[in-house]
Amino acid sequence: MQSRNVNPQRENNLKITETNLTIMIEFVLLGFADIPQFHWFLFGVFLVIYLIILLGNGIIILITKVDATLQTPMYFFLSIFSFLEICYVSVTLPRMLMDIWTQKGKISVFTCATQMCFFLMLAGTECFLLAVMAYDRYVAICNPLHYPLVMNPKVCVQLVVASWISGAPVQIGNTYQIFSLPFCGSNQINHFFCDIPPLLKLACGDIFYNEMMVYILAVLFLTLPFMLILGFYTRIISNILKLPSKTGQTKAFSTCSSHIIVVLLFYGSAAVTYLKPKSNQYEGIDKLLSLFYTILTPMFNPMVYSLRNKDVRKAIRKFLHKLSAL
Repeated sequence: MQSRNVNPQRENNLKITETNLTIMIEFVLLGFADIPQFHWFLFGVFLVIYLIILLGNGIIILITKVDATLQTPMYFFLSIFSFLEICYVSVTLPRMLMDIWTQKGKISVFTCATQMCFFLMLAGTECFLLAVMAYDRYVAICNPLHYPLVMNPKVCVQLVVASWISGAPVQIGNTYQIFSLPFCGSNQINHFFCDIPPLLKLACGDIFYNEMMVYILAVLFLTLPFMLILGFYTRIISNILKLPSKTGQTKAFSTCSSHIIVVLLFYGSAAVTYLKPKSNQYEGIDKLLSLFYTILTPMFNPMVYSLRNKDVRKAIRKFLHKLSAL
């Protein structure tokens, strides 16, 4: 009988190939695995936050639809923004809660790509919508006589639709490029959701093009809208300071301050994450910053807009009074 010779190098290559195929099928989200003693505490905290986000933003959507005094472009954009926040946080938070509960974190490559694609598209929409909301305040305060004409219902709908669809093709293409990369070595993503920076750390080969795309898209979706918002609010503040009445100044600042707080929270944390130099030393900070623009901003949105806005507070009280009378 003739013995069969097997090339050891070829056998090792086959094993490596099989390993790579396994890695390509599945990733593991580490999440908060470095602090296992706080798993159930974190689960409770994030569950409460998710319920607050759903309830708070849901109430804003409801009262802007049923209260006649809130049928203005400003509150139309606010209701769309609240709906966006619910969609945005639902891409990451339910999955994170499931991973904390099961303590597994396994996610298929397809599911990971889908999560990242929707996250990027909704984040891009939020960047553009915040700029649209700043433009609305700019027209209302700096050109009040032309406001009803400029911000008519048709224009408002067009601005919202443009915010939702303008970034989608770019982010779909970016997601495809990233998941076309070969992944080797560890399949563990040191994050609580599929995001670009931790995924690129697992990629093999030359990722210079992909890193450049991250910076370019960060400038396009973060820096440019933020500069527009900054320009709008520079003009707004300049016009507010020219108002003769202190009451008028206070009211104008009140309607703008809520939006400025949300803008700073969202853009500040997201810009640091995507524009800072890549380093393994910042992984813990990356997770913390990600919590701001993925979870805390959607939670603060209804609080900021309801607690600091007299019209919203009044509408909520009126709505609760009607409910209690039933």
